[in-house]
Amino acid sequence: MRFKILGADRETRARCGEMETPHGKVKTPLFMPVATQATVKTLTPKQLREIGTEAIICNAYHLALRPGEEVVKGMGGLHHFMGWSRTIVTDSGGFQIFSRNGLSRVSDEGVEFCSPFTGERVFLSPERVMEIQSSLGSDIAMPLDHCVTHPCPREEARQAMLRTHRWTRRCVEAGLKPAPAQALFGIVQGGVYKDLRLESAWGLVELGLEGYAVGGLSVGEGRELMLEVLEYTAEALPWERPRYLMGVGTPEDILDAVALGVDMFDCVLPTRNGRNGTVFTRKGRLKILNSRHKEDPRPLEEGCQCYTCSNFSRAYLRHLFLSGEILAMTLLSLHNLHFFQHLMRDVQEAILTGNFGQFRKTFPTSQEEEREGRKEMALWTS
Repeated sequence: MRFKILGADRETRARCGEMETPHGKVKTPLFMPVATQATVKTLTPKQLREIGTEAIICNAYHLALRPGEEVVKGMGGLHHFMGWSRTIVTDSGGFQIFSRNGLSRVSDEGVEFCSPFTGERVFLSPERVMEIQSSLGSDIAMPLDHCVTHPCPREEARQAMLRTHRWTRRCVEAGLKPAPAQALFGIVQGGVYKDLRLESAWGLVELGLEGYAVGGLSVGEGRELMLEVLEYTAEALPWERPRYLMGVGTPEDILDAVALGVDMFDCVLPTRNGRNGTVFTRKGRLKILNSRHKEDPRPLEEGCQCYTCSNFSRAYLRHLFLSGEILAMTLLSLHNLHFFQHLMRDVQEAILTGNFGQFRKTFPTSQEEEREGRKEMALWTS
């Protein structure tokens, strides 16, 4: 994997770069749709390509459980298996495992948990995580990490951070075999404690990894504290390597994180909100089930060139949701991901032209519409 900086903002730490993987060049800052089970819910790979998606993220933990990494490997690897020819990142699944409310047992050897599909006990070690991701054949792999939620006692956060570092070292030693073209990122942990975060970042940098992710944020600590932690964490990471903020977020969070020097993002928000009838626009969030849209001939967003806005009215989309039609979820998810992809392109252009500071100041906050349509939502979900 290669990464180079194409330009940087004068007022902030924002930068525009280009990351090259075995499956193409990816311009940063970038947003990756979440394809947990080797699919972005309700959308096809062709639709994702048409809106300009250059990279997606899949979950190695889920794919190892179902259908099994050997099945994927036998089908020619993850790219062939899911029909996606561009860059794929695989997450180890550490966050999903540790968020299962006490259903996992952790030790320095690895983590044991109960399969959500069969109920059987499964053990994952750092070496096993590398083996799985090698079989999947992703372009960028993430090591097994110990993620804690907020609030978390300092000593608990410290132990999780140290364990993450030991696991990452074991992942480096195990290597990605036989796929040397895969890149391995490290994941910074440490809760909301500055000294732990910096210790984690410096320890990972010593391993000479090809990129660095910031994990364990947006887990209940609140936006202000998240940005505070992110600021000093990102500053401790190498300028010449890509920085990835995991699981974030809203357009506002992304713009603030870009200003702090972050290059990569992923989040389920665009598709999850789309499936629940909430739409992102440059004027804020729109709830399609609100009664004001019953006879509204306008598109979701004036001037948007996505397939949804180019062909359908708010009135029609509201009708689809009230009727329980799956097409409604597809069309709103498509618009939302189109919105995020074009937001990132605007951010890239603003950085390269020296206008990022102004772009960020004038970008509207995501004020939601007044909560109308509760009756319609209740009828739709009943």
